[in-house]
Amino acid sequence: MILERSEKAKKLREQRKFGKKVQIEVIQKRQKEKKAMMSAVKKYQKGMTDKLDFLEGDQKAAKNSSDASKKAVAKKGPNAKRKYKDQKFGFGGKKSGKKWNTKESFNDVSGFRAKMAHDKGARKGKGGKKNKRPGKSVRRKMKGRS
Repeated sequence: MILERSEKAKKLREQRKFGKKVQIEVIQKRQKEKKAMMSAVKKYQKGMTDKLDFLEGDQKAAKNSSDASKKAVAKKGPNAKRKYKDQKFGFGGKKSGKKWNTKESFNDVSGFRAKMAHDKGARKGKGGKKNKRPGKSVRRKMKGRS
């Protein structure tokens, strides 16, 4: 009776160990499949491949989007994000030297306004006086009076 119990306990322990191994293998297999699926999706998104075999169940989606994927592979130009950024910020390249005084820019006085130059123009809304706060010495004198 005692021997039978110990044998049963041993068998249960072995089954548990075996079950754990099987469970770990299943989890690892799932992780590998998920990794492969994600890499296939990334390749498809970037236009490196036009195959949708990784979707197996979605035959309709594969037929409909195979045309779109062929177009994506065929154009081989910058994607929409790149185009937008190029349009917004320019295409890169040499930036320095844009503000140089060239002969043409030096002689071009079309944007020059004498009234605005050197802050000589009359200010709107502020009156003629630039600084309303008295100087340091004047403030000291006023402080001494009170």
